[in-house]
Amino acid sequence: MRCALVSVLLAAFLVGGCPKSTPDPGHPGLRPRVDKDLIPRKVIFGNPKKSALQISPDGTRLSYLAPMKGVMNVWVQTLGKEDAKAVTTDTYRGIRSYFWTPDGTSILYLQDVGGNENFRIYQVVLTTGKIRLLTPAKGVRAGIVHVSKRYPHTILISMNQRSRRVFDVYRLDLRTGKAILDTQNPGNILSWVADFDFQVRAGLAINPQGQKMLLVRDDVKKPWRTLRTWTALESGGPSAFTKDGKSIIALGNQGSDKTRLYTIALADGKITDIYTSPDADLSGVEVNPDDHHIEAVSTEYVKKVWKAIDPKFKADLDALRKLAGSNRFGIASRSANDKRWVVAVGGPTLPVRYYLYERTARTFRLLVATRSDLTRYKLSPMEPVIIPARDGLKLVCYLTRPVRPLAGKQPLILFVHGGPWSRDKYAYHPWVQWLSNRGYVVLQVNFRGSSGFGKRYLNLGNKQWGKNMQHDLTDAVRWAIAKANVDPKRVGIMGGSYGGYAALAGVTFTPDLYRVAVDIVGPSNIITLLKSVPPYWKPMMAIFNTRVGDLKKDYNMLMDRSPLCHAHKIKTPLAIFQGANDPRVKIHESDQIVAAIRNRGGKVLYVVYPDEGHGFRREPNRMDFLARTEGYLAKHLGGRAQPFEAVKGSKAEVRTGIPKGAAVNCTPRPDPARPDPARPNPARPK
Repeated sequence: MRCALVSVLLAAFLVGGCPKSTPDPGHPGLRPRVDKDLIPRKVIFGNPKKSALQISPDGTRLSYLAPMKGVMNVWVQTLGKEDAKAVTTDTYRGIRSYFWTPDGTSILYLQDVGGNENFRIYQVVLTTGKIRLLTPAKGVRAGIVHVSKRYPHTILISMNQRSRRVFDVYRLDLRTGKAILDTQNPGNILSWVADFDFQVRAGLAINPQGQKMLLVRDDVKKPWRTLRTWTALESGGPSAFTKDGKSIIALGNQGSDKTRLYTIALADGKITDIYTSPDADLSGVEVNPDDHHIEAVSTEYVKKVWKAIDPKFKADLDALRKLAGSNRFGIASRSANDKRWVVAVGGPTLPVRYYLYERTARTFRLLVATRSDLTRYKLSPMEPVIIPARDGLKLVCYLTRPVRPLAGKQPLILFVHGGPWSRDKYAYHPWVQWLSNRGYVVLQVNFRGSSGFGKRYLNLGNKQWGKNMQHDLTDAVRWAIAKANVDPKRVGIMGGSYGGYAALAGVTFTPDLYRVAVDIVGPSNIITLLKSVPPYWKPMMAIFNTRVGDLKKDYNMLMDRSPLCHAHKIKTPLAIFQGANDPRVKIHESDQIVAAIRNRGGKVLYVVYPDEGHGFRREPNRMDFLARTEGYLAKHLGGRAQPFEAVKGSKAEVRTGIPKGAAVNCTPRPDPARPDPARPNPARPK
C-alpha cells in the first residue's frame, strides 16, 4: 500500500506520425523548419510498448498495459514464458487504470465514457475471459477504497449512486458481482479508510469553513467522532490504520511548516511522530501490506529522496539506489508473499524502465523499457535552478536546454503545471523532451501555491490566481532572459488546466511578454469555473473559497483575475484546445474567451475534441493536438517541426465561428462603499 498526501487537484495530465508536406489547416501556408534529426512525435507520445506493470499475487505472472490494434488494453503473461495475451478488448478509448484481485483470478479495471470521469469498474475473469460490468449505474462515479489479501473475494468501493454530491462505501462481492451498501456518507466525508479487519472506521470530512476533520469510530456500530481537526490553512489526512486498529497513520502540518508523518491514538488522540523533513513535505509513504508498519518515506525538494523507517527495509532501499543511480525509483507492485517486486526506475533523460526485484537474492532483471525507441536519440538534461521572485521567495524551477540549440539567442517555452496544488519534478517529462528537441529552452516553475514545499509556500498562493502566482511566472521568465541566453522576443507560454489559465492570464495581464500561447483545457472565467464544478466537488467548495476565492465575498476580485474580462488586451497569437466532455473545466470556459476574442475581430485557433474530457487520452487525438501545437509554435517562435499531417482516427474539430451561447458577462457587482461602481464591460470594449 502506497500512501501520499491527498490534494484536490484540477490538474490535467495530458499524455501523448510521420511527416508529409501538408500545411496545418488552422494556419494555411505554414512552413515549419524541418530537421532530419527530430525525434518523431510518435516515438515520444505514441502508446508505449508496455506500461503500468504489475505482478500477480502469487508472483508467477505479469500484467501490463500495451496496445492492441492501437488501443491500450490489459495483457497477462507468465514470468519466463512467451505466452502474453490481451485479456481486455477495448477498441476505442483505451484502459488506463487496473489492478489484480487479491486471489489472482481476475483483473479489475476502471473506464469512463468520452472523458466524463464517471468511472465504472469492470472485472475480467482470467480463466474464462469473461468481462463483467460491476457498477452499471449510469452517471455514477466509482472508485476503490480498500483491497486486502485477507479478504480475497471482496473489495470496498465508493460510489455516488445515492447522491451525486457524496460517495458512500459499498462492499462488492467479486464472485456474485453484487454491491451492498456498507457505510453511508453523513454528507461531508471526502475520503474513507478501512482498518486491517476490512471495516470502514475513518474518514476525512470537511465543513463549510474549510476545516478538515478526521472522523473515526471505535467499531462499525459506534457513532462517528472527531479525532483531529486541521484548519483551512493546514493540510492533513489519514493514510491507514495500524494493524491493531488502535491508531491512525496520518500526514499533516498542524504545528509545523512541512507535512510530517505520525500516528494518532484513537483512545486519547495522542500524537507519536514518525518522520518530518526540514526541507520538504512528505511525498510518499511505503506501508507494509501485511502488518501496516511504516517501511520508508520519501520527500522531494529539488530531487526525490527516500529514507528507511524500518531498519530491515534499508537493505532494499540501498539495492534500489544502486540500481537507479541518479534516477528516480519506486515500488510499482508486490507479490502477496512480498518476495517479488516490480520496480520502476526513470529520470529526466530516462523514460521509465520496469525491473523484477527478487528480494531474497537482491537481484534485478529488466522487464521492459517503456520507450526503447528513444535510446536512438540524445535527450536534453534537466537543470534544477532556484529563481528569486520579486519579493525574495525562492522558486524551485527546472531548466531544460536543447542538446542541439538554435543559432543565437534561444526561444523559450514556459511550461506551466496544472493543479495548481501540484508541482513540477526532476523527472522524465515527455512534453519537455519534445519541446527541447524542437529547439526550445523549457522552463518549469513551482510558483507559490505549488504543493510539496510546506504550508507557508502553499498558503502564499491563496487568492493569488492572476496576481502573485502569475508574478512568479513572469519573474522566472525575466530571469531566463537575463541568465539563460533567452531571446525576449521569442518567449511562449503553454500549459493544461491551471497551466491553461496561466497561459490566458499571461497574454492578458502581461501581453508584451509572450510571443505565442497555447491553452489546453484552461479556465478563462474563475466565476463560471467555480459555479460549474461537478456535483461531487460541492463539499470541497470551502477549499476553493480559501485557496481561490469566495464567490460571495470575492466576486469582483475573481472577475478581475479572470482572463475573459481582459480579453480585449490579447494581441499574442493564441491556440486553445478543449475536450468537449470535460467535467472539470467545461467547454464554455473556452467558448467564452473565443467568443470574446472573435466578437472584437481578433484571431484564435480553436480546436475541440468531441470524444475527450480533461486531457486527450486517445492516441489519434493526442497526436493531432501535438502536430497542431508543434506547427503553431514553429510559426511564431521559429523552432523546428515536423510538417502537419492529418491523423487518422482523430475527431479534432477546428471551430472557426463564434461559439453559440457563449455569453460574456464581466459586469462587477455593486460595492456598498462605492455608489457608482459601473464600468464598461472590458470583454466588449466600445
